[in-house]
Amino acid sequence: MVDRSKSFASDTPARLVPMVWFTCFLAALAGLLFGLDIGVISGALPFIARDFQIDDSMQEWIVSSMMFGATIGALTAGMMSQKLGRKYALMVGAALFVVGSLLAAAAWTPTVLIVARVILGLAVGIASFTAPLYLSEIAPERVRGSMISMYQLMITIGILAAFLSNTAFSYLQSWRCMLGVITFPALGLLLGVMVLPRSPRWLATKERFEEAQSVLRRLRGSDEEVHSEMTEIRANLKKGASGWELFRQSPAFRRTVALGMVLQVIQQFTGINAVMYYAPRIFDMAGFASTEAQLWSTVSVGLVNVLATFIAIGLVDRWGRKPILYTGFLVMGIGMAILGYLLNMGTGTASMQIFAVAMLLVFVAGFAMSAGPLIWILCSEIQPQAGRDFGITCSTVTNWATNMIIGAYFLTTLNTLGGPGTFWAFAALNVVFILFTLFYVPETRGVSLEKIEQNLMQGKPLSKLGR
Repeated sequence: MVDRSKSFASDTPARLVPMVWFTCFLAALAGLLFGLDIGVISGALPFIARDFQIDDSMQEWIVSSMMFGATIGALTAGMMSQKLGRKYALMVGAALFVVGSLLAAAAWTPTVLIVARVILGLAVGIASFTAPLYLSEIAPERVRGSMISMYQLMITIGILAAFLSNTAFSYLQSWRCMLGVITFPALGLLLGVMVLPRSPRWLATKERFEEAQSVLRRLRGSDEEVHSEMTEIRANLKKGASGWELFRQSPAFRRTVALGMVLQVIQQFTGINAVMYYAPRIFDMAGFASTEAQLWSTVSVGLVNVLATFIAIGLVDRWGRKPILYTGFLVMGIGMAILGYLLNMGTGTASMQIFAVAMLLVFVAGFAMSAGPLIWILCSEIQPQAGRDFGITCSTVTNWATNMIIGAYFLTTLNTLGGPGTFWAFAALNVVFILFTLFYVPETRGVSLEKIEQNLMQGKPLSKLGR
């Protein structure tokens, strides 16, 4: 096996051809739709509740129905991605985005809106599974982290765009416009995915080696790089069992599946989606009474989310995964702890309200620069080729199942523990996540997917897979 793990440090790395950037950008557009659908509900929910006269319980159903759909979408995406390929799985997801957005905008009862949100969830589940997987298989390892981080960047841009759109349409008090405007980028994604190349690793699993090599020639800077990568891919395909059969036979594979699932639970229990789904409610607790003030404050959350993601893109292939995770969990823990303290003390003055918003923004920045993109990166990197679809299916389903729990019970938790207790709990969890990262998370910076797999199958500890 050719070890290209040191190519990151090469003085003369092969150039990145423009086709790599174009392909990764188009694939990352799936993240834009993901972000739009996450962000739009927070601003639309107050108007939906008013028009349909629904209580907190029904609001939780409307929010969490998308995560239910996403869980199902992620479950089916693994099989779809294996059978049809990454490209066509993304096309199915894009089509579901169009259908779900149109139905949501036209919803005439809360039940119809929930159905529309389930369809959108199916699309999000497919996209959240397929896009990082596709990007990990397309990108050269020396920039793989940055390329997958681009997907997370598009999620944050989508969230910010949704917050801005919500604020604009709030003056018309039109939640239908808020939900319906997503149709246009969904159509753009559907058309854009049609021109993407297929994954060379997926083509190789189907023994279409000439096509795989042809794709790599379009995506790599030299024939030597293409030959080296094809040699590794062919070697990996000779290892026998795959998917569920590999899971049953290989304790090593079961370890990375478990790690991927735990990482996704960690991402959700940082508290990020509680903030994204219910930001206006949190700002109301901080003393912002009017809907417009809450929505403009929510825009600041989206803006910080976007800007901090550039930190991850710039540093993930320089610092590495683990140092950024340590920093992010620490920042998130501090932000949540202080926010809980402020809510406990009371935010009756303007300065205290501003300080509370600042701490929420500190938390968001910590997430966007670390756990947001890096969890997706790690989950796409640690699974062996023969089990990648199965492993990423398990981790993505775990993400959405946990996400659904957060969406369904956050308001109930707030009502039970109160704001301070809820945010202190999130702060404590972020401290625990630092310890988990120390003992179990590998450093995969600049290491080829094939080298990570080799270390895994040799029985190395999870934290040493990148060495």
